[in-house]
Amino acid sequence: MHLVRQILAVICLLFSSIAAAAPLKVVASFSILGNLVQEVGGDRVQVNTLVSAGEDAHVWQAKPADLKKLSGAPLFFVNGLGFEGWLKRVEQAAAYKGKVITVTQGVKPLTLKEDGHHDHDGHDHGKTDPHAWHDPRAVLLMVAQISAALQAADPAGAEQYRKNAAAFSAKVSQLDQSTAAAFSAIPAASRKVVTSHDALGYLGARYTIQFLPLQGISTEAEPSAKEMAALIREIRKSKIKAVFAENISNPKLIDQIARETGAKVGPPIYSDALDKKAPANTWIGMFTHNTQAILAALK
Repeated sequence: MHLVRQILAVICLLFSSIAAAAPLKVVASFSILGNLVQEVGGDRVQVNTLVSAGEDAHVWQAKPADLKKLSGAPLFFVNGLGFEGWLKRVEQAAAYKGKVITVTQGVKPLTLKEDGHHDHDGHDHGKTDPHAWHDPRAVLLMVAQISAALQAADPAGAEQYRKNAAAFSAKVSQLDQSTAAAFSAIPAASRKVVTSHDALGYLGARYTIQFLPLQGISTEAEPSAKEMAALIREIRKSKIKAVFAENISNPKLIDQIARETGAKVGPPIYSDALDKKAPANTWIGMFTHNTQAILAALK
C-alpha cells in the first residue's frame, strides 16, 4: 500500500510539473506592451506580439499567422486610446472569443489640439494621444492591470505575478525619480526638442519638456512646406540644439531641418516600437535610451 501511495505521489508530481511547464499563451498588440506583459508574466507566460519590434503600429496589417496566434489566446492585451486603429477588424477576422485587457484604463489621457500639438489645459478638442507608455506613472497603472488580468486567468501563479509586478514597478519608480531629478537640473525654458512625430507628449508632460513635432499623431502624415518653414523659424528663434527622428519614421525631413538650422541630429528615439536588439529591446532600455539622448542634447 505504501509503495502504491509513493508511485501515485510520483505520478501526481510528474503531472503537476508538466502542467506548470506549459506556459499561459497570451497576445499583446505591440512590442512595448509585449515586454510589459512578459515582465509581469515571467516564465509562466508566453507572450506573442502582433506588431513586432521595429514595426509601425499605425500602418500595420494582420497576416493569417497573426490571426491564428490571436484566435486561441485566452487574453489579448491592448493599449487602447485609439492606438490600434485596426483592433476591431482583427478581432472579427480572428473570431476572437477570449478576454481583451485594455491596459490604459485609469490613465488620464492627454489630448492633441487640432494642429497636432499637445493640449495640457484639458480643453478636449482634438484627438486622444495614445502614447501613455512614455510616462512611467502610466506604466505603473498598466503593470497593475496586467498583473490583475494574469492573476484572474491563472490563480495558481497569482503570487508570482504579484512579486514580478512589484519588482518591476520598483525599477520603474526609481527610474522615474532619477529622470525627474536630471531634467529639473536643466532650465525649463531650455527644455525644447524637435521630433519627427508627435509621440512623446507624455514624456514632455511628465518632465516639462516641450516637443515640437514635424508630424501629427500618425507617422503617415507629412508636414507642408509652410509648416516646415514655421518650424525652422521656431528652431532658430528658440536656439533649439537637437532634433530627433524615431526608429519607425523617415529621417530625411529631420536631416533637412538640421542642415538649415545647424541643430544636431540626435540618435534615433524609440516612440511606438522597441528595437530588435539592446539597449532598446525592453521598456526600461527604451526609456533610458530616450531620456539619456534627450538630456545629452539639452545639456
